[in-house]
Amino acid sequence: MDGRLNAALEARDWDLLARLCKQSLRKNARDLQATRLLGYALDCQGKIEESIEVYRRGALLWPQDAELLINYGNILLNHVRNAQALPILEKVCELRPEKAICWLKLSQCCYLITQHEKGLRAAEKAAELATDIPGRSAALTQKAIHRRELGQVSEAVQDCLDAIALTPTEPSNHTNRLLFMLADPSADAASLSQAALDYAAVFEPPLKPQWPNFADHQGDPWRKLRIGFLSPDFRVHSVMYFVEGLLAQLDRRQFEVFAFYLFPRDDQVTARVQRHVDHFVRLANLGTEQQAEAIRAQGIDILIDLAGHTGYNGLLTLARKAAPVQVSWLGFPATTGLQAVDYKFTDEVTDPPDAQANYTEQLYRLPTLFACYRPMSRNPLWRYQPRYVVRPTPALDNGFITFGSCNNLGKLTDEVLALWGQILEAVPGSRLLIEGKNLDQPDFANAYRQRCRGLGLDPDRLELVALNGDNQYLTYHRIDIALDPFPLTGGTTTFDVLWMGLPIVSMVGSSFKSRMGVGLLSYLGRTEWLAETSEDYVRIASGLAADIPALNTLRLGLRSEVEGSALMREDIFNHHFGEGLRAMWLQWLARAQHPGDEEAQMQAIQAWLPGLPEEWTQPPTPGVGLKPGQRIALAEAHQRLQSLVEKAKGASQPMAAADAESAQITDRNWVAVTQLAEVVLNAVPHDPVALACLAEVEHAHGHTEFAVTYLRHATQAMGMEPFGAL
Repeated sequence: MDGRLNAALEARDWDLLARLCKQSLRKNARDLQATRLLGYALDCQGKIEESIEVYRRGALLWPQDAELLINYGNILLNHVRNAQALPILEKVCELRPEKAICWLKLSQCCYLITQHEKGLRAAEKAAELATDIPGRSAALTQKAIHRRELGQVSEAVQDCLDAIALTPTEPSNHTNRLLFMLADPSADAASLSQAALDYAAVFEPPLKPQWPNFADHQGDPWRKLRIGFLSPDFRVHSVMYFVEGLLAQLDRRQFEVFAFYLFPRDDQVTARVQRHVDHFVRLANLGTEQQAEAIRAQGIDILIDLAGHTGYNGLLTLARKAAPVQVSWLGFPATTGLQAVDYKFTDEVTDPPDAQANYTEQLYRLPTLFACYRPMSRNPLWRYQPRYVVRPTPALDNGFITFGSCNNLGKLTDEVLALWGQILEAVPGSRLLIEGKNLDQPDFANAYRQRCRGLGLDPDRLELVALNGDNQYLTYHRIDIALDPFPLTGGTTTFDVLWMGLPIVSMVGSSFKSRMGVGLLSYLGRTEWLAETSEDYVRIASGLAADIPALNTLRLGLRSEVEGSALMREDIFNHHFGEGLRAMWLQWLARAQHPGDEEAQMQAIQAWLPGLPEEWTQPPTPGVGLKPGQRIALAEAHQRLQSLVEKAKGASQPMAAADAESAQITDRNWVAVTQLAEVVLNAVPHDPVALACLAEVEHAHGHTEFAVTYLRHATQAMGMEPFGAL
């Protein structure tokens, strides 16, 4: 049997190998080789859960078998089950401490579960043991990603450069270098651009001769376009705070929307994306050439990349020219370096006027902010809960000002922390709250305090808070004034801060990565919080802290200011984004028809403009996606909701007052109302009908406080003054 097993393995006949292994195990349940190979064969067949179960049983039978355990840990890593993989890979390192690959896998495992100290130690051990070039390069890669998270940014960039020198054709080393350079104070826009060009020079030239000409896409300039969004981040990820509203309401009269998903795992956000888009296509298990072919097979006209040089990105798919027009947006605040990417969406402020020189893409400057924010991506209905209402500034009770930052610790360079120390000195009695990964680990927290002490920050005035996703937004209740790091400023965090009512002091930078605060505060109309110099930064922070009653008044009114601004007006953003897509398409058509003749191209576009369909000049009707390919108008969703409410009312029994407080929503009719109302609100936030229906659900179950809360939001959405408690 061993010979047949090996023959099937060599032939990569996974079906046969799995059958033979099962036959062996029926004869002898403790056949180690058959167990190992069965787990592997099932994995290769895509039968992931079966494979994991085989390995789990095998680990119980042979807890000292390193080969079985490393295969078990590896499949868990491949399917992003890092917490499960950690103890298995730790055991592997105990069994085979002399093997670099074991320490590499442990280091890799530690990243997503934020065990960065342990991950760095494992990577250093792997570097000591590695005997070949690929192993040394992989160890450097792991060292770099953990160092960056621990704030050792310059060292992380150097590790990447050393890895590139060893293995120049390994894409991850280039990606990590670019990503980590964002937080490196010594890296400016020009050096980022050059690093991106270095990346492109390695990977793009061999692919260009195979680029299609897409002649079959030419035709009517006003036809409905197929728009693809390419991303690994259709899941719980910061990108989704800015993409969901666009996917849900991009004008379906003009565009058919595709989501191409590059990550191997789904979550609750993925499920929402599947409803918002017209087509959802998984690409995670395909090679880059197969990914490009799959995108072309869908006839995509414009492909929008949402990742840039970040993890699990699709840049090598873009380098194969998967669509006639390719666009960079959101995920990476600098150039991709690829000639295959034609445009980058930005705005008129965040990228300075001379920014084009640092991009291979043509900048398309929107007349509004480069992105539009929607809070509470993890749990959209939570935005209506009382605990997320803006509260009075904490200094009213504390008697002192608390400055704060909830940004990635890698952004808090020595220069940043030293300047924040000056602010504490300028504002007597003030404190600084820093939230970040690993601050619940005593050794890490103590080392961080000592670092701050060396930079002039009194550790006794520091409040270090461990990052906890469950506390997102809630930590801001403890901060009076937010401080933005530099040169890599906050992104999503700054939107969060402003929505929660906190003013933020931000430094003006020279390129997109250091001007996100400039863009946000400019489009909000709060440029008085922008500092040109360190002295300005301290002055602005001190000025805000000097008048606590005024700070409180500002705080209590800031959310409505933010929601009414370009930062959150999805209708404005979606309109201009759609205009941008059409403009890019007209330019592509004109170039295809008149290559090299700019005057003829302009004439062609001018000749097409009068053909703009009249109905497109009016706002589109909002829609609600029930599932991929099933989209209904908002008005129809309202009718369905109201019918469900009437049905639920007719079927439900009156509830005794004593039971109301603990009543769970279990009746299938009321559950149906809740589910559809949530789907509507995910598509159209603040929809008053959906909110009123949720109030009916809560009222029917005796949850008066929640019913009143939903009704208050409903009346606000209709432009009415909110009423008091019932």
